[in-house]
Order: sequence, then structure tokens, then C-alpha cells
Amino acid sequence: MACVLRLASRSRSRSGLRPTLAAPRPFPPPPPRVGPTPAAPSPAPLRGLLLPLSPLRLASPDGSSSSSPAWLLDGLNWRRAEVGRRWFATEASAAPAAELVDVPLAQTGEGIAECELLRWFVTEGDQVDEFQRLCEVQSDKATIEITSRFKGKVHQIHFGPGDIVKVGETLLKMMVGDSQTVSHDSIASSTDHSHAVDAANPSGEGSVPSGTLSTPAVRHLAKQYGLNISDIQGTGKDGRVLKEDVLSYAASKGLCKEPTSALEENIDQVELLEGRGSLPDANSYEDRRISLRGYQRSMVKSMTLAAKVPHFHYLEEINCDALVELKASFQNANKDHTIKHTFLPFLIKSLSKALSKYPLLNSCFVEETNEVIFKGSHNIGVAMATEHGLVVPSIKNVQSLSILEITKELSRLHEMASHNRLSTEDIAGGTITLSNIGAIGGKFGSPLLNLPEVAIIALGRIQKLPRFDDDENVYPSSIINVTVGADHRVVDGATVARFCNEWKSLVEKPELLLLHMR
Repeated sequence: MACVLRLASRSRSRSGLRPTLAAPRPFPPPPPRVGPTPAAPSPAPLRGLLLPLSPLRLASPDGSSSSSPAWLLDGLNWRRAEVGRRWFATEASAAPAAELVDVPLAQTGEGIAECELLRWFVTEGDQVDEFQRLCEVQSDKATIEITSRFKGKVHQIHFGPGDIVKVGETLLKMMVGDSQTVSHDSIASSTDHSHAVDAANPSGEGSVPSGTLSTPAVRHLAKQYGLNISDIQGTGKDGRVLKEDVLSYAASKGLCKEPTSALEENIDQVELLEGRGSLPDANSYEDRRISLRGYQRSMVKSMTLAAKVPHFHYLEEINCDALVELKASFQNANKDHTIKHTFLPFLIKSLSKALSKYPLLNSCFVEETNEVIFKGSHNIGVAMATEHGLVVPSIKNVQSLSILEITKELSRLHEMASHNRLSTEDIAGGTITLSNIGAIGGKFGSPLLNLPEVAIIALGRIQKLPRFDDDENVYPSSIINVTVGADHRVVDGATVARFCNEWKSLVEKPELLLLHMR
């Protein structure tokens, strides 16, 4: 160790270096204690310089050394720092206050630009927890529930049921924070849909909006009559416009009859339904204009695209005598009364087996790259007609499901579709579509493709028809007509004919399906 020190000392002697300490950076001269002194100009003042109290002790502006007070350099001016803190900032942090937060309609799926607002789960003034349901919207693909990302109070709702909301538009505003007071600055920084709010009360209570107070249902009712909600004098608390106020005002304008006791029912019963006439005259024969919403709007887009694709249709009839007997045996042995056996699950399972042999029918065509993608999963879509429009949910991975599992999943999808509760996952990802028009009525169909799929199948109703056996004897037979629509850019007629022969053999002889079961 001593040898190393001597070598280091000789090296410093030869190089002429001496160990020195860096000179401290000089501070600007402190101002005198009495009277302000203008600070010297500086090209780059030091703003917000943080200085520690310990272990470094700073001299006071008068030059005296003291250990108790500390002084902070703020730009070129000295100011006295608070004793007892280790670090200091030039500005004190504000106490947490309420913040008015916009809750926009987020992106609900790929290609979705707008949604229809179906209903609200909250009203103005409600306290909302994080992840609590706020409202329900419907796109042209699915119905989605919007949940809250914040915990706070609903301040203002911007849209009513039936309104179209674009992605990114503000659905409602919420007060987030411990305080219920919102300043004018926070209101002014919000979007154009916001209304001004009064300044904070001295008592600390929540401020009341200066705009017209009303619920979305009442505003929607006023909109149906073509009234401006701001022109109506509210009789509710804090001047809130009630349903009765709208009806009375509409009656004074001659837009409807005087409100009676029957109108005291739920607001939904007095709202007009689109396509059921106008308020002034229920027997009017005038033309009506309605907007297509939800699934109907989706059908406009998809069928417009499908009409540009060259289709061809292949018709086949299948003998379902064996299938009828099999379905009857399933139902007789059924001990679960929640399950109802039908022909469709067996047709779906046998279709999946035929697709395994002819995978081209379970593909999609990418026009941009001129490629065909063979789908690994058999996600068979089933077209369902509901009061909300035509929707096509799909049963996923049919090749891995039993007939009983297909029956349960089909029942679940039908229940969700009838209550408008299908999710995006239920609708997306189909690879081929079945349209069971026979459940309503009809023998034949000429379906259009559900792009980007390359095939769609229409099923007619099963009916008893006379047929001839090998000895030319007439016998009754259960016959179903099947129409296959295909994309002629990808699929040719011979492939569809062979595919139908394979599917037909499995339906007419269900025992053959057992040979392929795993």
C-alpha cells in the first residue's frame, strides 16, 4: 500500500498536478434587508432551485451565519424558506380539489365510428364507483355496456336514449375528487357540450348548474315535440324541468291534448316510437322518414359489399327421415327440461365434418392481396331474425364440440340475441353462415354472402313430400331444400357439388357420423 502511495505521489510531482477542490459556484449578492433592490439582468435566471437544509448551511442575506433559518435562491432573489423542511419548491402544491372529467365514448371495436345510446344506468347527481355501469350502447355489431373509470358524482349527461354518439364524443361529465365544488375554470376548459356552473358556495356545498336541469328522458320528450327545453319553466327542485312541464307546455302550444292522469305513467310510455305515427294525429297517412340503427345499419353495409361479388347458387334436397327419427329419440331420452333438441345442431355438426374434407368452403378471400385464407376453426354463424334486426352470431370451434354442446351454445346465442345482449366476440370471427329460413317459412332461398366468407347456406323447412323408392313405389319422405351460395371468384360449382354430396350423406345416414367421432 505504501509503495502504491509513493508511486502516485511521484506521478503527481512529475506532471505538476496538485489536488484541488472545485470552487463553489458564486451566488448573486443578496438584497439589503430594507427596501427592494432591482435585480441585475440575467440571460437565464435559475427558477425553482431546490437547496437542502442539511448538511449544507446557507448564509443569510445580511451575511450573518445562522443554523435555524434557511434561505432559498429564487431566480436572482433571496426568500426565506420555511424551517423544518428538507427540500423547498418555489410554488406550494394545491390541495386536492374536485375535477370535472369528461367521459367519452371509447372505441368499441374495429371499424366502429358511432353507436346508438340505448339506456342509462345512472342519473345526474348519482354517486358512481369505479367500474360501475354507466350506460348501454349498440354498434352495428354488438351491444356494449360502458363502465366508469372514475369514482365520483355524475354532473351532467349529454345524450338521451336513441341518440347517435360518435366515438370520442363526451357521454357525460363527472366530478372526481373529495370536494363537490367545481370552479368556472374547470368548466371553461371542457367541451362545447358543457354548461356553465356557479362559483363555489361559502358553505362549501356543491354548485348548481346554471343551465336547464332535466333528465335525458325529459329532454328526449321535448325533442319529440320540437320544443326547446330552455323555454320551459321547470316546477321541480332547483327549477328542474319535469315530464309534466313538457306536456303542459306542448299543450299550450297546441301540439297535444291537455295532460291527463293517464299520462302520469312511466316516461317511456309517452315517448313516440319511430315509425308509429306523429303526436298531432295518430291516424296520419303522411310519409315518414326513419334512420336505420344498429344491426340494420350493419346489414346495409355488408349487403352493399356483397352485391359487388359474383355469386352462384347450388340447390340440393336432402332426405331427413333418419334425422327426424334421431331427433325424436333424443327428445324422448332427454331428462333436462331446459334443453330442447332440434334439427339444427345435427345439421351444424355434420356440416363441420363436410368442411373438414372440403376446407375451401371454410375460407375467406382477401381481395387486396389476392389471397385465400383457409380457416383452422369451424366458426359456423347462424342468422337470427330479432326485433332489433338481423344478426349473425357464430358457434366457435364446432369441430371440437358435441351435438349436445352445440345445442346449449345455440340456445345461449338465441337468448342473448333476443334480448339484444350479444357481445362482439359472439358476432365476430365467423367462417361460414347458415340461414335457417325454414324456421319462419319458405322452401328455397337465394342468400348473399356474409363477407369475407366465401360460402353461405340457406335451409328451407322440412316437409313431407311423395318420393319413389327403387321399386318405383311411392312413399312419404321428409325433405329439406338446401341452397349454397358461393363466391365464384374462389369457389367453382364442382367443388360445391362434391361438398354437398358429402354433407348429404352424413345427414341421410347419421350412423356414418359416428365413424368420424373422436
